[in-house]
Amino acid sequence: MRAEVLKGHLDGLMLATLEDGPLHGYAVKETLRENTHGRLDLPTGTIYPALHRLEKAGLIAGSWSVVAGRRRRTYELTDAGRRSLNGERQRWQEFAATISAALGSTPWPATS
Repeated sequence: MRAEVLKGHLDGLMLATLEDGPLHGYAVKETLRENTHGRLDLPTGTIYPALHRLEKAGLIAGSWSVVAGRRRRTYELTDAGRRSLNGERQRWQEFAATISAALGSTPWPATS
């Protein structure tokens, strides 16, 4: 899937990935890849800036831990993040319904 298709949807995807519980950054990347059956295999250069942006916005909270001698940051949804995720889902459903209605069953591009 092309990266430009995700524009405007990445935050919602990241929040949804954290819905089931806290994950460290790389686990967010892997969970998103697994949940989409490999269709979204985003580079870490996309994942980590998005996590930092969401944390700065107060939608997720991060905490440091040490696992096997290595420090890693774990992220979890905040209450504001859960509310934002609900809004993202509503907006996505409206968008998908609108595009589906516009495309309908008419072949695109229409042939004459």
